[in-house]
Amino acid sequence: MNTIECIEVFVEVAKGLSFSKAAERLGISRSAVTKKISWLEQTFETQLLHRNTKRVSLTESGEILLRNADTLSNAVNDLKDLVCSPVQRPTGRIRVGSPPSFGGVHLAPAIQAFIETYPDVQISLLIDDGRSDLIAENLDLSVRIAPRLKDTNQVAYKIAVVPQVMVATQAYLDKHGWPEAPDDLKMHNCLIHSLKAPTGCWRLTDGLGVPHTVHVSGSLNSNLGESLLHLARRNHGISMHPSYMVEDFIRAGVLRVVLPDYRCEGLDIYAVVQSKRYLPYKVRLLVEHLRTWFRDMEWTRSDR
Repeated sequence: MNTIECIEVFVEVAKGLSFSKAAERLGISRSAVTKKISWLEQTFETQLLHRNTKRVSLTESGEILLRNADTLSNAVNDLKDLVCSPVQRPTGRIRVGSPPSFGGVHLAPAIQAFIETYPDVQISLLIDDGRSDLIAENLDLSVRIAPRLKDTNQVAYKIAVVPQVMVATQAYLDKHGWPEAPDDLKMHNCLIHSLKAPTGCWRLTDGLGVPHTVHVSGSLNSNLGESLLHLARRNHGISMHPSYMVEDFIRAGVLRVVLPDYRCEGLDIYAVVQSKRYLPYKVRLLVEHLRTWFRDMEWTRSDR
């Protein structure tokens, strides 16, 4: 067996103290995990894990291996990239998940440029609203856009930061009044994104850097930003969106910026992958391509 591969399997077991969870995360059978751990213990001639029918725990030797495994794995991956990058030609299919609006308007051109650079790669672009299980959906990479990632166990690479902006039509504001301070939003029909603001709280920062959190409410909440934007354009209320969704409407005068002296909470854009240790070379290339591509977009700002 491959020693490095077995060490990486051991790390997954050790971090979750579970053979079953490690098998699910790695996409292999539980028996395969057991065989690799047993082979590793035989090779090192020491017990790495205590296990019985109820629990798994680390031995002293296992704790030593866990503390040093990341350094070894990272060194091997760096060496692999160094050796392979001049000669390896990425091929095959990459399955990518993305929110629909971002995927159709902004991710698609980035993917086109990637395919033009690596013509032997094919990409399947699929809808992912941020709740898909990468392993269950067989996604190699998913673009997630959120103030913060809920699952801290996800392997995520930040590729950009995008500001948000509150908008409404002139007709709506003329009828219901212009908010002058964050608390004024409580008197308005606010269209809430249920994934980006699940508790109905909008977070703003004033010109002095003072944060303001406002609990807003309205006639509609949705996990589809396009639905909220559509109703805002039809004079139905105030909505908050990533700047890339509304910049054209603002320039055209269709929408007006609400509370322009306040900065809305920004959104991080991540490339989420199944596993850092088993990240295929072609997927690693795509992640780096996306970081470079979105770094220079007008609606992003670097925060890496």
